[in-house]
Formats: sequence, structure tokens, C-alpha cells
Amino acid sequence: MKLSIELACKSSQAWIDTVMNDFDSFLQDHANCERKASAMAMSFVAKYPDRVEIIPELIETGIEELEHFKAVYSVMEKRGVKLPAEMGQDIYVKQLIDHCRSGREDRFMDRLLLASIVECRGAERFRMVYEALEPGELKSFYHNLWASEAKHGNIFVKMALIYFDRDSTYKRLEELNLIEAEVLSSLPLQPALH
Repeated sequence: MKLSIELACKSSQAWIDTVMNDFDSFLQDHANCERKASAMAMSFVAKYPDRVEIIPELIETGIEELEHFKAVYSVMEKRGVKLPAEMGQDIYVKQLIDHCRSGREDRFMDRLLLASIVECRGAERFRMVYEALEPGELKSFYHNLWASEAKHGNIFVKMALIYFDRDSTYKRLEELNLIEAEVLSSLPLQPALH
């Protein structure tokens, strides 16, 4: 069973060039994204406590994202990079959530599928970072993150398929995938994951 789809657009060479030219800022944003991803997984538990079939996997995902935060923070410490004073709003995620439908079931589906798309985009971009880095500890670190984020994309589609039929799930996933490509292309280049 296919659990994820190809992203509707690829990240640009200009994006990875921007990241590599200010890697310390990228690390700060990456750390924030991991904290937010952990909080997002736990927010599903808080908002949908009746969805008992997915709670254990959501908890595991939240813990794994927090472990990623810890690992990124360790890299930052070694480089003398501090956490930013504020976690700014992620315009990319905000614009995606703005496209969620209303109504408990529709919104639940959309949030799960957007989580899948965001994780797939993260995996794609971590792969690009990995490929751009010189051999060493940091390159290895981003290789492992790339594999983990790809798995997370599949987790959220799998969760959606527990509650929604295959056709409507994949139809909506394709719609949101196209929206994500539009949102991504509208954002300014910055040394950030999104």
C-alpha cells in the first residue's frame, strides 16, 4: 500500500545555496522546527484523545522529534550557536493550515495529511543538506535525519487511512500536495527548513 506521494515540486538549488551560506542560522531554525514537530504530534493527542488507535505512535513520534531537537542542540553547542530568543511563526506551516477545511473530521484528515507533506518536505531538504555537506559527523547526522523524516511522512498517511477511505484520502492528499507546492514557491529564500 502506498503511504506517501511524491512532492509536487522540488526544492531549488537556490534554497540549498542559501542554507549553506548561513548554516548557523539554518541550525537555529532546524532546532525550532524539531520542537514544533514534537509539539504538533502531542497536539494531536490533546485534540483527539478518542483516536486511541494512533495515540501510541503519536507519542513515539513526539519523543523522536524531541530527541532530534536534543541532537540538533548538541550540534549547535559544539559550534557555539545559541537558540534564538524567540520561536518565530513558521509562515509556511501557517499558510498550509489556512487551507485546512473546517469540521472536525475534515480538519482531522487535513491536519494528518499536511503533517505527512511537511515531513516529506523535511526529508527532501535534509537529503539536500546531507548531499551538500563535506564528509564528517554533520553529514552523517543529516543522513540519519533524512531517513527518519521520510518515515514520519508515511506514519501520518497510515494514520489517516485508519479513519478515512483510501480514495478520499489520496484525493485530498494530492490536493494538499499541490497547495504545498504553491505555498513553498511563494516564500522568500532564507536559511530555514521551510
